Amino acid sequence: MRIIIVDDDKLVTESLKTILESDPDIDVAGTCNSGRDAVELYFNLNPDVVLLDIRMDGMTGIDAAERILEKDRDAKILFLTTFSDDEYIVRAFQIGAKGYILKQDFESIIPSVKAVFMGQRVFGDEIISKLPVLAGEKNRKTINDYNLSKREIEIIKLVANGLSNKEISKKLFLSEGTVRNYISIIFEKLNVRDRTQLAVFYYKTKDDLF
Repeated sequence: MRIIIVDDDKLVTESLKTILESDPDIDVAGTCNSGRDAVELYFNLNPDVVLLDIRMDGMTGIDAAERILEKDRDAKILFLTTFSDDEYIVRAFQIGAKGYILKQDFESIIPSVKAVFMGQRVFGDEIISKLPVLAGEKNRKTINDYNLSKREIEIIKLVANGLSNKEISKKLFLSEGTVRNYISIIFEKLNVRDRTQLAVFYYKTKDDLF
């Protein structure tokens, strides 16, 4: 697995490189210290995962991620930051980041990178706990408001837990094509753009709807 590390603190960048390369499955293909350089480095190296800080001078990590994802919707971006500001979390979800974890949870960095590489979404416990508040507690809806079938609800749960279409098809004894069709319909019903936003929807509403 090839990754790039982006952090405006060079000492942090080198420390992260040392931590990550202690795992034989991880190759740090490159590092840089600004959002602008992150965009250039991504398209020069085509890494499997981008480990990206948020607050940086000039172009922020959020802006850099947005530029990368505009050109490559499949980019796997994992935010690693000391900040759990609500506005950052919301923007990370909106642009389609695959994860958002805090530097304080350093023991989770390698598992998180591997999970994102495998197609899962990774949001730290502190981040997940904020979602209902960020979504707002007003105007709660019921399942009937979304017109979701039992099968669609089941698939939403599996997507939120990081399963691929192939894994879902095996679990539910459906073809991959049928699973893709279900997910397309779910996206339309919930007005979400991708699997990350669908996972966010699940975590925001699971206590009320699921």
